[in-house]
Amino acid sequence: MTTIIFGLLFGFALLIWSADRFVVGAVGLAHNFSISPIVIGVVVIGFGTSAPELLISGVSAWQGNSGLAIGNAIGSNITNITLILGVTALLTPILVARQTLLREFPALFIATGITLWLLKDLQLSLMDALILIATLLIVITYLATHSSNQEEQESEHYCSLTMSIVWTVAGLVLLLISSNILVDSSVKLAQYFGISDLVIGLTIVAIGTSLPELAASVTGALKHHTDLAIGNVVGSNIFNTLGVIGVPGLIHTYSAPSEVLTRDLPIMVGLTLLLFALAYFTHKGNGMHRLSGLVLLMCFVGFQATLYVQNLA
Repeated sequence: MTTIIFGLLFGFALLIWSADRFVVGAVGLAHNFSISPIVIGVVVIGFGTSAPELLISGVSAWQGNSGLAIGNAIGSNITNITLILGVTALLTPILVARQTLLREFPALFIATGITLWLLKDLQLSLMDALILIATLLIVITYLATHSSNQEEQESEHYCSLTMSIVWTVAGLVLLLISSNILVDSSVKLAQYFGISDLVIGLTIVAIGTSLPELAASVTGALKHHTDLAIGNVVGSNIFNTLGVIGVPGLIHTYSAPSEVLTRDLPIMVGLTLLLFALAYFTHKGNGMHRLSGLVLLMCFVGFQATLYVQNLA
């Protein structure tokens, strides 16, 4: 137990520091290449910090544990919306750019719709997986080719191109290492207390693999780059929906538990629509503020409580 607790504490400390360096590097890249910070949030931070989900889903599929693989992806999406943006909005208002509503959110809706359609039979074949991966590549290309630097960045010191690359790469590597330490320690802790694998996938693993997004979003928000926070979550959810669910299907055809269609996917879709509504009605004002953050956090607690109660039943 002492080793598990030490792993949690060490992993958390490393995560916070590496997230700070990663945000510094990512913002520096945006400045040096005149790329919009929201695109950096979607492509670099959003996709990059989703690597733990991809790794865990791939290993789970290889071991034949498809429930953990898909539960990790869907659970991470729910956690990203409710916990990450909830905590961030409590700390500082999240400003939502108009182009985020017109570009990033539609991409997320398309990704979600395609995934729902392919999983309606609770099976994901090789062809289904190829469709998801192809859609992901199209989305990445679209976001990259339609980027612009319309947002005005604050006058501050930016890293040189060399240091921006160093901090982005080093920060990302350390984010992945620290998140793996945290996930491994969390799973051992859950197993110690006798929690089921299904609940581990939707809760402990999902929360653990979302910690890089949480650290990057909160750190970016505290540095007044709130556009990185919303871009990070939208980009990560697109990647989870298409890539993390799709990649295991490249290994072999897998079946999804029935709860995915009756409980988890509907909740994920509902929260995605809620996030869009909050973003739409606040983007012309002072942004998503504490009330929005409180609503999202209440949804997070409600979902976790639902899983806990059903696990005991």
